[in-house]
Amino acid sequence: MAAAWHSHLAGKLALAQTLLRLAVNSNQPLQQEACKQGVIELMLRSRRLLLYTLAECYQQRKGQPQNIDQLGKLIGADAPEVQQLLALQANADSWWNHLEQLGDAQNRPPAAKKTISNDNIIAVTAAVGADRSLSSVQASLNAIKQFSADVEARHSEW
Repeated sequence: MAAAWHSHLAGKLALAQTLLRLAVNSNQPLQQEACKQGVIELMLRSRRLLLYTLAECYQQRKGQPQNIDQLGKLIGADAPEVQQLLALQANADSWWNHLEQLGDAQNRPPAAKKTISNDNIIAVTAAVGADRSLSSVQASLNAIKQFSADVEARHSEW
């Protein structure tokens, strides 16, 4: 059954890759944004499916953990994948946290842009938030795909 979950996960990641390719090859801003948001949604769903897949790999068929802590309670906090995911969660530059930032940004309306004039310029700061560039999204997609492939390789040996 874990193979079915992994196959489902791989399918979502393949769809995300296809949408990302469409975004890269498009010269229409609306189409690029639609594809980018679709990729982010598929990656967020894939991250959750990864947790389900891991639960299934550890014979926890009824478990559908929503986060790493729930996965740890279900399969054991000392499981190698739980430890890897906790390390990713602790690393601010990891794909896990990048997806968290992308999801947060996707759940909020865009920030209102202020008009700039000589009267209201005080200081210039860089915008804080998730890097939504196509290259950054591609890097996180590649990382989750690699993590998923590693899980499959580790558990298919059984």
